[in-house]
Amino acid sequence: MMLDWKAYQQQLMTRIGSIGKLSPDTLRGYQLLGGAGGKTGKLDAKTRELIALAVAVTRQCDGCITVHTDAAVKHGATQEEIAEALGVAIAVNAGAALVYSSRVMDAYALMTSSS
Repeated sequence: MMLDWKAYQQQLMTRIGSIGKLSPDTLRGYQLLGGAGGKTGKLDAKTRELIALAVAVTRQCDGCITVHTDAAVKHGATQEEIAEALGVAIAVNAGAALVYSSRVMDAYALMTSSS
């Protein structure tokens, strides 16, 4: 069964609003971080949202996925552009697994070497 992303996003925003009422500085700090990159003007909003989607997948954050998919679409991202960004996330995750696999082999070598 697929998640109802729009309903989930609404629930999430309601809950985050509640957190903001309890701890307004925490929410303001988060919003400040989120908006900081856009102030440099080096990347356009669509590109930042595509990066955010790739990171959201890597971090396995459903909340990030729903918020940044919505924002990417609003900034004109096509399905093909989103798929390409996701391809980068997939490649990076595979690369990280390969790099950490070498650490396993190092550990194995140390565990099996004679002292």
